[in-house]
Amino acid sequence: MSQQKKIYGVMAEFEEAGELLVAAHKAREAGFTRLDAYSPLPIEGLSEAVGFESTRLPLIVLIGGIVGAIGGFALQYYIHVIEYPQNIGGRPFNSWPSFVPITFETTVLCAALAAVLGMLALNGLPSPYHPVFNAPRFKLASRHRFFLCIKARDPKFDLEETKEFLLGLEPHEVCEIED
Repeated sequence: MSQQKKIYGVMAEFEEAGELLVAAHKAREAGFTRLDAYSPLPIEGLSEAVGFESTRLPLIVLIGGIVGAIGGFALQYYIHVIEYPQNIGGRPFNSWPSFVPITFETTVLCAALAAVLGMLALNGLPSPYHPVFNAPRFKLASRHRFFLCIKARDPKFDLEETKEFLLGLEPHEVCEIED
């Protein structure tokens, strides 16, 4: 019984950032939608070229901030009005101006925690293993090489045609990535 290898995608290696950007644009024009690009430095326009979509992280941070503000205010209201009311200087029990600093601090705290936890969740981190680590020269992605990966789950993906397409972009090397 032969075991068929499962393919994650096909990866092309480029020597220059401009080559990667052009290749990503050409891949999108060819109809590929499931792309990933790996680069040792930020490249302007690359996220749009690979079809990066907007993230839900700002909404998560906003919700975290709102929860923090409501929680901070409610905590102070409960303490000063319901549980331990004290008449200090003739002020009303619900003296909201004195609640502002703590409310602000809990807003910032919860928004920051939501940002960190949301980023980790949306990025699928921590992820000690990823199939692209199987590419023979992928360790160079953190130094001086640029990689474009077309994933096998792309609707247009055909192993041989995708390899031919990437070879037509004149990369340094093209390789299959096993899952």
